[in-house]
Amino acid sequence: MIASLRGWLNRRRLPARHALLDRLLVNQALSRRELLDRRATELAALVAHAGANVPYYAARLDAGVKAAAARGRVDIEDLPVLTKDAVRDHLDDLLARDADRVQARIGHTGGSTGQPLAFWYDDAKHELMRAGMMRGYMMSGWRPGQKILNFWGARQDVVAGGVFGRQFGAGLGDFIAAERTIPAWEYSAANLHAWTRFIQRYRPTLLQGYASALTEVARFALAERVAMPTSLIGVYSTAEVLDDSQRELMRRAFGCRVFNQYGSREVPNIAWECRRGHMHVCADLVWLESRHVDGEDRLLVTSLTNRQMPFIRYDIGDSGRLLDGECDCGSPFPLMEMGMCRRNDLIRAGDGKRIHPSYFNRLLYGWTRVRQYQWVQRAPDRIDLNLVVDAPPPPADIDALARRIREDIDPGMHLRVRYLDDIPRTLSGKHRFVIGLPS
Repeated sequence: MIASLRGWLNRRRLPARHALLDRLLVNQALSRRELLDRRATELAALVAHAGANVPYYAARLDAGVKAAAARGRVDIEDLPVLTKDAVRDHLDDLLARDADRVQARIGHTGGSTGQPLAFWYDDAKHELMRAGMMRGYMMSGWRPGQKILNFWGARQDVVAGGVFGRQFGAGLGDFIAAERTIPAWEYSAANLHAWTRFIQRYRPTLLQGYASALTEVARFALAERVAMPTSLIGVYSTAEVLDDSQRELMRRAFGCRVFNQYGSREVPNIAWECRRGHMHVCADLVWLESRHVDGEDRLLVTSLTNRQMPFIRYDIGDSGRLLDGECDCGSPFPLMEMGMCRRNDLIRAGDGKRIHPSYFNRLLYGWTRVRQYQWVQRAPDRIDLNLVVDAPPPPADIDALARRIREDIDPGMHLRVRYLDDIPRTLSGKHRFVIGLPS
């Protein structure tokens, strides 16, 4: 009864978001053929819009592609691949001419592949993202109005206006939203104790968070024999690769199913796991491709809904492949599986606390001349920053960065900046943007 009341109040407070959710839920009743036909129509409309309104694509789409888009049918393989370098170099040219400049804002991603990125977004994209997340949660059995607790490592997301910032203020607002967020970028014993006790008191229906954060909480709960509430029906792991050992640890600690979710800041809601354990591509929101390149299945993603800043055949930097067949859960959405990408490490300070990789992401926001970066911890009191840059940053910026690390992490932490021509990948071909000390 209380959850239903919260859901009704939330719908009253956020009518646009819930209207989008209703539309997305209707799409789940489509047949696979209807869904794919609609996807093809949306792609053609997106390409036609990009060719006419986005300077970057106006200059790069040939006349034949533009004509095909105008006729309502485009072969996706005829479209150019959008790289992260292109996004960095042509950010302004990727903003549509007819975009509302008042609404347009710059977002940032630290880049799981070690390449920091800026992108344009607005309130409409944010609301559609949140509606898509709600639909994804519903695949677990969750319903609007039931409580969600987030463990999030990106500070900009937990302030007012962020993805997981308070929507209506404290008090009654928290009751209506039925969603709370724990800033989880430092895993001290005191924090883990407080977090597990908060889960017990809050009694959420779902937990969501970074795979590494949820793993730390699960490990602590098991070690300290902290019983988790029976209200939990699911745990959603996102932002990082979820491996089998982490999944099993969470399942044991939280006593419920563990679900995987795949998306990014620039292109959210790419795929969600259902109760049958299969990852479903949200084909009404994205067109996902997998190409075998250099021994790796590389993912290309096209956002079908983003007219403000189109991401068309975007090389997102992750690996994975599409799967044939259909799931017996009844969803028409195609299947996929993730490769072992987005591998992150925790940094350990001298006093024993551990720092989430997202902390290091945000340190380089605004460093627009950085082509690639990688943090490598050499010792408990030494960390290297490997940079591939167009031009070295001013010495004052390096000094400020070192000072901030000492203030936030450990007064004895020493920073060394190394300028490289290229940052080597791992044996599996991945780029790790943060490398901690061996366990």
